[in-house]
Amino acid sequence: MDLPFIVATLTRRGLLTPGRPIRVASQLGALRKWGWSLSGELRQAAARDPGRTAVVDEHGAELTYRELLDRAERLARSMRAVLGVQSGDRIGVLCRNHHGLIEAVVAAMLLGADAVLVNTGLSAAQLATVADEQSLRVLVHDAEFAERVLGLPADVQRVDERGQEELIAAALPGDELQPPERDGRTIVLTSGTTGTPKGARRPTPNGFGPLVSIIDRIPLHARDTVLIAAPLFHTWGYAALQVAFALRSTIVLHRRFDPAATLAALAGQPCDALFAVPVMLQRLLEVPPPNPRPPLKVVAVSGSALPGGLAPKFMDVYGDVLYNLYGSTEVSWASIAGPADLREAPTTAGRPPHGTRLEILDNAGQPVRDGRVGRIFVGNEMLFEGYTSGVRRETHDGLLDTGDLGRVNPDGLLFVDGRADDMIVSGGENVFPSEVEDLLSRLPQVREAAVIGVPDPEYGQRLAAFLALHPGEALDPEAVREYVRHYLARFSVPRDVIFVKYLPRNATGKVLSRELRRYYG
Repeated sequence: MDLPFIVATLTRRGLLTPGRPIRVASQLGALRKWGWSLSGELRQAAARDPGRTAVVDEHGAELTYRELLDRAERLARSMRAVLGVQSGDRIGVLCRNHHGLIEAVVAAMLLGADAVLVNTGLSAAQLATVADEQSLRVLVHDAEFAERVLGLPADVQRVDERGQEELIAAALPGDELQPPERDGRTIVLTSGTTGTPKGARRPTPNGFGPLVSIIDRIPLHARDTVLIAAPLFHTWGYAALQVAFALRSTIVLHRRFDPAATLAALAGQPCDALFAVPVMLQRLLEVPPPNPRPPLKVVAVSGSALPGGLAPKFMDVYGDVLYNLYGSTEVSWASIAGPADLREAPTTAGRPPHGTRLEILDNAGQPVRDGRVGRIFVGNEMLFEGYTSGVRRETHDGLLDTGDLGRVNPDGLLFVDGRADDMIVSGGENVFPSEVEDLLSRLPQVREAAVIGVPDPEYGQRLAAFLALHPGEALDPEAVREYVRHYLARFSVPRDVIFVKYLPRNATGKVLSRELRRYYG
């Protein structure tokens, strides 16, 4: 990435504002010595703004950047001395959004160990499988998961919240930490909507490039106050944490997402930005907004597709502050849609940011024409380093296959039609569930909608629509089918219309299709 662009963006976002010379020198020294990992970003923030509040929890407890770094360093020293953690080991972290997760991840990196971010929605059996496949040495977990970790192999040392505090308190003084011989990696587990998730190794940034790509398009500024509602164990929540550290932000965290509590925190802190997943915006719209409304400048979402109509509806209430980032654990980011894009085309994924290449290719690896559906391939400097199992994704000319299908319109806006393996073939016709879901979600009675393909003896597959309605509402299945028939082709009409109380989702808001298929045995 070219230097003038980096300097201009950092200046625009307030990161090159002059400061006390000794602190600026210490900040640059921390990055030079410890690199651009989460531990390096925390060190640079603590060097430049040691007394600034780093983390605020839902009960108002605060830690400064100096205090947060001190706790992470003490935990690292005790992990090495008491638990025998060494460079190259893997430490699992099964925590909700609070400072303990941050301390555990940073401590692992300070020792050159890999931090495996474990989805809090995994079952006990899935957790045991992950522990075995990832060869976990230690699992740091919240107290609420005590029963779930009972089935782990005996050689996995378990540290609950009380144990973590004891390790921090027991740290021996004077045992100074030095940069490890190998960088500790962050391993993010894929969403696992169809089975046990895979571990994906995340690369360590090697400069300002990744940060600049994001904040050029999403107007976040140094020392903003941000509420990260997206789970920190997810790629999007973790990316928000990395950006927040780089900006020396004050980070507001709640263990669980509650729309009323989130709105109260956004107004009470007050917060400049919110990082969330799309389903959280739907929930926020179901709660009366506080008066006055939160002074939000940015609401950044990722992790799943924006349902049709959600973007303009949200911006009508909270202002034109919505930014939609399309990406994945494997490619990090691919494109970003701003408020103007979402007003023009509410379901767009936007355009690639600076330094990112995006191509729509056919099965032979050739570019398709504008408007034609093809496979989405992406290239940037934060492509993942492969799955921990050794399996790799298909690449083409330096671009990585996202596994999604999409198209680019003549204005350069990307539209994601869905996962390639989610496409429904009914009677020889290709149907993308997202198109039908977007249409159904516009019905005023519908709270949320999901469409899947189920086996059919005549057509191979048929469409099944699952609808969760707003309280007190009712719909007739035939009226739903007639509504779809009016707007879409006949092969897009769901033959099955099933009403449910809610759609099963994982912790990042993605609908669990495997749970819906259980209706069909």
